[in-house]
Amino acid sequence: MKQKMKQNLKFTFFRGLAVIILLSFIQCNKVEDPGGLFLPKGFVSTVYVDGIEEKVRHMIVNDKGDLYVKLRRQGEDGAIAAIRDVDKDGVKDSLIKFGSYHMTQRGSYSTGIAIYKDYLYFSSELTVYRYKLDPDKLVPSGDPEIIFHDDHAHGSHEHMGKPIAIDDKGYIYIPFGSPNNACQNPKRTPMIPGEDPCPILKDHAGIWRFDAEKIGQTQKDGELYASGLRSIVALEWNKEDKHLYSVVHGRDDLTRLWPNKINQWNSALLPSEEFVRIEKGDHFGWPYCYYDQIQGKKVLAPEYGGDGNIIGRCDQYKDPIIGFPGHWAPNDLVFYNGKHFPERYKNGAFIAFHGSTNRTPYPQSGYFVGFVPFKDGKPSGEYEVFADGFAKVDPIVSVKDAVYRPMSIAFSPDGSMYIGETVTGRIWRIEFEGERKNFGDKELAHMEERKKMTHIRTPDIINDRIVLETSKAGQHIYNQFCIACHQSNGKGDSGRFPSLIATDWVNGDKERLVHLTINGMDGPIEVNGETFDGLMPQHSFLTDKEIADVLTYIRTNFGNNSSPITFEEVEEFRKTNSRFNETLNK
Repeated sequence: MKQKMKQNLKFTFFRGLAVIILLSFIQCNKVEDPGGLFLPKGFVSTVYVDGIEEKVRHMIVNDKGDLYVKLRRQGEDGAIAAIRDVDKDGVKDSLIKFGSYHMTQRGSYSTGIAIYKDYLYFSSELTVYRYKLDPDKLVPSGDPEIIFHDDHAHGSHEHMGKPIAIDDKGYIYIPFGSPNNACQNPKRTPMIPGEDPCPILKDHAGIWRFDAEKIGQTQKDGELYASGLRSIVALEWNKEDKHLYSVVHGRDDLTRLWPNKINQWNSALLPSEEFVRIEKGDHFGWPYCYYDQIQGKKVLAPEYGGDGNIIGRCDQYKDPIIGFPGHWAPNDLVFYNGKHFPERYKNGAFIAFHGSTNRTPYPQSGYFVGFVPFKDGKPSGEYEVFADGFAKVDPIVSVKDAVYRPMSIAFSPDGSMYIGETVTGRIWRIEFEGERKNFGDKELAHMEERKKMTHIRTPDIINDRIVLETSKAGQHIYNQFCIACHQSNGKGDSGRFPSLIATDWVNGDKERLVHLTINGMDGPIEVNGETFDGLMPQHSFLTDKEIADVLTYIRTNFGNNSSPITFEEVEEFRKTNSRFNETLNK
């Protein structure tokens, strides 16, 4: 026993030493960057804008180099920020906010912005608008026109974002995300099979095509272009090969919902975030199948009888052109058509990976901007790390450990690249100052080393596992069912999952908290002054004791110091379950 302990300690020591050496190597080989990022040699970043209060979603640049930023939420001054660098010195001189949702905003995931025929298009979660741009003014005047409105009766608020792409023939492509993780009823409930056939596919989980210039459209005015796509935030029309592309968010909760079939390591890595080339009539397999990038194939989802290996019906659905690791959250995709970057970047794809929240008990992953070289409409090489260092920490245990999270990418006619992020509202400006002709593998070597960091590489199933404390009553239940959203520190994720710290939802009315746990909630709530509009799954499958234990745990941890909830209280509260279904939001 003592010998084994010595061997384990020796292994841990040398493994830790190896990590320190790797970090030192990366730091020593990094040219000091004014913007604090890690970039290929020859590239330099500076902070272009900092501290936009409403945070940053997608961005677009006009022919004059003015940057238009779709804000994460609508503020008092508007929904879009127009930014101009008057003297072209790389520092913004003017920032004006404008635009509104006209009372159609739902939640905080509104996204999507484009310029087409002198119009600025932008979207909320339900509506696509456009403003007529004035060539002599930074900010358009007048009211926006409504191009499209989502007129569904939305009982669920999952995956409602409306990113947009416009092709060269005047079509606008709008995704309708799935209001369900895996077509279960009830949603996100362990061991519940998926509906078959999935009724959601009729008018969701796909992309519809519309006339980009027609006013007042709803879904019935468009045509279904592609299906089997759970959730899309990154969407782009490739001007070079004239095809639509996306990097799709894969489903969640494999091991939480099916612990008897999928282990935690596989659930951290799977399913793939699929980089897809989309043609009319394509079906990519959701909810029946998902892509496993480790095996290089689509496999049957556990809701439909899969175990992580069975292919079943999945051979009839289209595969991605690349399968990225699970939960990296690809939130923007831009093809580079400029001439200022080295030739290797011409026609390639830049992808902003916002970063995972649900890889526990392994480190969170993503949080960088990647690049995929393209040739003849296909990836011509492995993905590269183009910009990193946003998180500022490694490993990333909980999502709020990350200082910045890259969200969006835009290119200016002068060759500048902009990267926006969602935590603080910062935008970086990136320029190439090296020699284009001499740019090659040598300039990328230190970026390849970044792939060995824990927030990018495939975690070791044993050595990278973060040991979670389970000594307190309820902590095991929390780690199994709550940690993916509310995180190991209880801080949640801004705009998505509420914090459990110092909030009346946790420390206040016991009955409301119990029934929230039993029944779940779907819709907007305000927690500590921040609005959240998502899904809290129902947990009626837990026993009264398990509910009492986990709620007592969150009421007495994370800085909370409230009274416990007893088994008898949960038992009594469950009897009055029905009357709280209608009053939970009050």
